[in-house]
Amino acid sequence: DAVAGSGLTMMAGIKTLDTSIIGAIIISGIVTALHNRLFDKKLPVFLGIFQGTSYVVIIAFLVMIPCAWLTLLGWPKVQMGIESLQAFLRSAGALGVWVYTFLERILIPTGLHHFIYGQFIFGPAAVEGGIQMYWAQHLQEFSLSAEPLKSLFPEGGFALHGNSKIFGAVGISLAMYFTAAPENRVKVAGLLIPATLTAMLVGITEPLEFTFLFISPLLFAVHAVLAASMSTVMYLFGVVGNMGGGLIDQVLPQNWIPMFSNHADMMLTQIAIGLCFTLLYFVVFRTLILQFNMCTPGREDAEVKLYSKAEYKASRGQTTAAEPKKELDQAAGILQALGGVGNISSINNCATRLRIALHDMSQTLDDEVFKKLGAHGVFRSGDAIQVIIGLHVSQLREQLDSLINSHQSAENVAITEAV
Repeated sequence: DAVAGSGLTMMAGIKTLDTSIIGAIIISGIVTALHNRLFDKKLPVFLGIFQGTSYVVIIAFLVMIPCAWLTLLGWPKVQMGIESLQAFLRSAGALGVWVYTFLERILIPTGLHHFIYGQFIFGPAAVEGGIQMYWAQHLQEFSLSAEPLKSLFPEGGFALHGNSKIFGAVGISLAMYFTAAPENRVKVAGLLIPATLTAMLVGITEPLEFTFLFISPLLFAVHAVLAASMSTVMYLFGVVGNMGGGLIDQVLPQNWIPMFSNHADMMLTQIAIGLCFTLLYFVVFRTLILQFNMCTPGREDAEVKLYSKAEYKASRGQTTAAEPKKELDQAAGILQALGGVGNISSINNCATRLRIALHDMSQTLDDEVFKKLGAHGVFRSGDAIQVIIGLHVSQLREQLDSLINSHQSAENVAITEAV
């Protein structure tokens, strides 16, 4: 029967294998890979209506058929392995918390960390429905109780990995700052302060983590060990909760504020341990950077910059598919011929045409300009214009949407900076 722990579930009234969030991640990964490979593929003219998104959907549907058979054959064995690992983590106490947090950090460069934390935070590995939902449902009950939170919710030890983002990020940044050349420290501070605040406040650690991962995988491995050790020490001292993010998105609203009246001592313990690990992070990172002469930002000839995940992948020879220049140029030309982004009220398409509502038709260029850009014809009516493109219109529409969104994002950034 499709009951908890059986490995089965009911989907739309049909009994099927329970792949949980892992199945969703795998399927989304396959579809994303197909999209990146097939979205820009040129089809014969008579099949042009199926180009772009439609082609990806058709191929993805066909690919899912053998995937379904492979899932039936292989998933039960995978499920047994996952269940064994999760059972070990649940029953191992503090050791389970250490292993869980270490795996969640060390697997970030590969993207496989989603398979670790997803099952605990959003899936049923620790509690039914996931730690996040369970914590929210029992938040009032926990906040009103004077009992230690660890006795009320011991599973909360698997959601302490956000502490490395709050306390660890500060120690890492201080180590980078004090190992930078004195003449570069102002520039380094300008980079590290916003990156550290982003990590602390909302839990986004990519600029920091991928910088030292890019420079030295050893530092990242040490970071994973320290993060796991911090969570474990906190758990041993009775700290639990839902703390996978940063201060303003999880720690303050979901933990410190509602729990302060009856659990202030736990929060003080958490802060004290966190500050000790901030110092430990600083000492360890500073020692390693100096001992192995690592080229962190601002040291000797090292460039004063932080690195992104994309740059890390590029350094390992992993590149992403670039947009075809010809189609992008065509979209940019048509956008200019329409009078620019500011002249567009709305944009849609049918099977072969772009259908655009404009603010002012007089700002558009002549029909000949559109034809030189590859259009087969133009129809105008009031402030509405139809540009006949052909069966690949959906791809062009997506390019236009991308250009418009990029322009609007740039405007928003400019307005924010001006304010």
